Amino acid sequence: MSFEFLPLEMLQEFARQYGYWTVLLGIMLENAGIPLPGETIVLVGGFLAGSGEMNYWLVLACAISGAILGDNFGYWVGFYGGWPLLLRLSKWLGIAEERVLDLKKRFSHNAARAVFLGRFVALLRIFAGPMAGVAEMPYPQFLLYNSAGAILWATIMVTLAFFAGHVVPLERLAIWVGQLGFVVLGAIVLWFVVPLLWKVYRHRLTSESQPPAINYPPETVGSQSDS
Repeated sequence: MSFEFLPLEMLQEFARQYGYWTVLLGIMLENAGIPLPGETIVLVGGFLAGSGEMNYWLVLACAISGAILGDNFGYWVGFYGGWPLLLRLSKWLGIAEERVLDLKKRFSHNAARAVFLGRFVALLRIFAGPMAGVAEMPYPQFLLYNSAGAILWATIMVTLAFFAGHVVPLERLAIWVGQLGFVVLGAIVLWFVVPLLWKVYRHRLTSESQPPAINYPPETVGSQSDS
């Protein structure tokens, strides 16, 4: 969750006053784990670029750089200290360590997709980097998918606000983007959950179709061999 209650006018004023630093630091801090409205900040930057108050390419460069730098910080925090912290948190919540370890393994198997697609969902955007570090995702692989996701996400957001910001009110555009994020979140959940449920179903179906094993008593086996 991010501070979406921050007035849009305040974010625009910040962007006008502090320029590209607002885009760079706002997105970097959000991706580092601080719940700031990074998505809205990008839209504000794209909107101001469309009105000629900021440069499109500089806004895009700041958005991409902030996203990559913030997620890299989160990755290394998760890599070096995230696992002990996660264990303490799970113990406090009453979650068994085996379940946490299973969650770590599942994330590790789908880390590339989570890092890339998580870029488009506010909540996942905050936790994808630290979780990739906890799961010990290879750093070159993380950097590749994180950078690809950051470039695609920033390009879509900045360009959308650049062109559509003067056709659709910026407030409504921010709402639509947020709703689209929930759709992407649902798609990601289906992507992860459906294959898992199918695997469990097939395993159960296979176990039920197998005939029960017949265990003969020792004397029965002996009598059969004598005959």
